[in-house]
Amino acid sequence: MESYEKLKRVLDEIQDDVDKCRGGNKAAGTRVRKAMQDIKSIAQEVRKEVLEVRDKPTP
Repeated sequence: MESYEKLKRVLDEIQDDVDKCRGGNKAAGTRVRKAMQDIKSIAQEVRKEVLEVRDKPTP
C-alpha cells in the first residue's frame, strides 16, 4: 500500500508546522491546511487500495 506510506510521510513532514501553528505562526497554519488537503486526497487513494485488496479474488 504505497498510498498509506505516503500518508505517513506527509504527516511526519508537517509535524514541525503543526507545532509552530500552535504557537501562533500564521504561515505554518497555512502550510498545515494545505497539507490537510493533500492528506484528504491521499486518504481517498488508501480507501481505493483497500477496496481493491478486499475485492481481489483469493486463490
